[in-house]
Amino acid sequence: MTPQEKTAVEFYIRLALKEDVGDGDHTSLACVPASARGEAVLVAKEAGVLAGVEVAETVYRLVDPQVTFTALKRDGDRLQPGDRIWTVEGASRSILTAERLSLNYVQRMSGIATHTRRLVDMLAGTRTTLLDTRKTTPNNRVFEKMAVRIGGGSNHRFGLFDMILIKDNHIDFAGGVAEAVQAAQDYLAANGLKLPIEVEVRDMDELETVLRHGGVQRIMLDNFTVPDLKKAVEHIGGRYETEASGGITEATLKDYASSGVDFISVGGLTHHVASLDLSLKAVHHI
Repeated sequence: MTPQEKTAVEFYIRLALKEDVGDGDHTSLACVPASARGEAVLVAKEAGVLAGVEVAETVYRLVDPQVTFTALKRDGDRLQPGDRIWTVEGASRSILTAERLSLNYVQRMSGIATHTRRLVDMLAGTRTTLLDTRKTTPNNRVFEKMAVRIGGGSNHRFGLFDMILIKDNHIDFAGGVAEAVQAAQDYLAANGLKLPIEVEVRDMDELETVLRHGGVQRIMLDNFTVPDLKKAVEHIGGRYETEASGGITEATLKDYASSGVDFISVGGLTHHVASLDLSLKAVHHI
């Protein structure tokens, strides 16, 4: 995690704890003596790629700094059923309070990392980089984009603030491709901002307009067929970075990459993925 990510992760975990714990974990408070201490281990129930160990450790630290968290696997490790991932030892109430939130993060992140790694492996031997999108769970973007990187993918822009990405609706509201690109250039100049500009094109005519106008760093070729994508990439000829998006599935991913496109963005990395099955089990109580 970067320092900025660590700050964001802690901020959102604190919010999640407020949501989950409220005025107290009353089940644990009722059933478990305050003096009770115990140990638990997280075990994989299916194969996949692990992600979120650092996040889970942060959950336990914020719930109770006295809990001892011992990682047995690292982010990015491949898991098999039965693998032990981490152990926690300390106040039994604290272990129980942190259990579900820590698992929610690591199961979701591991599901994303597993799916990402599968697609990245499919792109082996091509020049194409796999990207995520902004199709993330609100207030969980930092975790989900981290999981994509752990799985071997790369992050597209994080939010609306770190890149100009001119999409179809921007173009339609602006009155055309050239008008939208020029407006973006004028805006950056007027506000003293240095942000990359990417523009989405829907057909060869819009692509031609962008090539005549210039002033962008990347062209997104949206919902192009594989033959049309190959033609477009050849026509761009390396003058701009290229990105393919829209309707690309596991079955067609390698075909799209064969076009020589620089990037393929897949929203399904974060918005259409199953969590990995993991289980925290009590080992003993003290």
